[in-house]
Amino acid sequence: MRKSYAGSKIIQKADMLRKHNLYPFFRAIEASDGSTVTISGKKQVMIGSNNYLGLTHHPEVQEAAIKAIEKYGTGCTGSRFLNGNLNLHEELEEKLARYLGHEQAIVFSTGMQTNLGTLSAICGPKDCMLFDSENHASILDASRLAFGTTFKFKHNDMDSLEEQLEANCSRFQRTIIVADGVFSMTGDILNLPKVIELAKKYDAFVYVDDAHGLGVMGNKGRGTMDHFGLADQVDFNMGTFSKSFASIGGVMSGTKENMDYVKHSARSFMFSASMPPSAVATVSACLDVIEKDDTIHENLWENVRFMREGFKEIGFYTYESKTPIIPIFIGDDLKAMQVTNYLMEQGVFCTPVITPAVPKGEALIRTSYMASHKKEDLQYVLDVFKRAKKEMEIPSIMH
Repeated sequence: MRKSYAGSKIIQKADMLRKHNLYPFFRAIEASDGSTVTISGKKQVMIGSNNYLGLTHHPEVQEAAIKAIEKYGTGCTGSRFLNGNLNLHEELEEKLARYLGHEQAIVFSTGMQTNLGTLSAICGPKDCMLFDSENHASILDASRLAFGTTFKFKHNDMDSLEEQLEANCSRFQRTIIVADGVFSMTGDILNLPKVIELAKKYDAFVYVDDAHGLGVMGNKGRGTMDHFGLADQVDFNMGTFSKSFASIGGVMSGTKENMDYVKHSARSFMFSASMPPSAVATVSACLDVIEKDDTIHENLWENVRFMREGFKEIGFYTYESKTPIIPIFIGDDLKAMQVTNYLMEQGVFCTPVITPAVPKGEALIRTSYMASHKKEDLQYVLDVFKRAKKEMEIPSIMH
């Protein structure tokens, strides 16, 4: 008799949360204007989104997507490699390469496919990858597809990275240091200058997953490598369009030689249908908008400062985040669910992060902010969090 999945631990945990009305996932959004959403007929301030620049409802962006559908239809029905390569794709790649400061860029259908395809292509059986311990799940999955060997170093710990470089570089043909530019849960920024210094010392490649840095960090959002002025020192730079660029898809950029290799080797690129025309046009329009409108980034960082200072005044521990991702330390997994539920009842949409996404006892509420947030909405969020801290006894320090 076949064994059912119903008895698995993850299903038992989900059922327990549903039973106690604490299940915080798959909440159906009925309407959205970007910074607020409607769920079960109730309007909520959205502070759980990655829509950092607030461009999902920008009129120029929406118009570009509609025009692309009218001209090209709703999909490409094939891979870039064969019948799904539009002039729109190539024009966007040229625009992204200029924007990022790299020789060439390739667009994938999703951000996850960008990591899966590129890392599994560039890390062969005689190669190794060195991973930051807090890298995104897509990078971990890519290591399972790659034929090479993977080693981890402690989160943003450059001494730990050098230990791994010393121990492994001479044993492999290529060594690739792989890390997020901005870490998605805590908002930490990678110590990219030191990573590049060590990469040069040990003749290693540098691969940055800048999903949460692209569009946000650096001049006009050119990313973490631009933030440090090191674009020409990063060998492989990955980004996604599902955050700041109001769509779906991913980009890999670097030298023409490296990108040509990826284009002809990455299976998730070669064997996946290409980005639909509306998505490509959306990203292109977002680039145009942020190139000409400096107020978008000014508003974003003003809102981030306002919330960072507000949370500090209330007494929350926020991991000293310097990005639009501001995590709130809670501690206990169950309490994180209860706090999320309380916030939702008060009209604030945010997301809990629990084990195994974080170590046991380090559950947090992940909050993130947009250029389009209104000050009165943000002040309301702070007022609700202030009440939650008192009523639910949320700690002020990380234990």
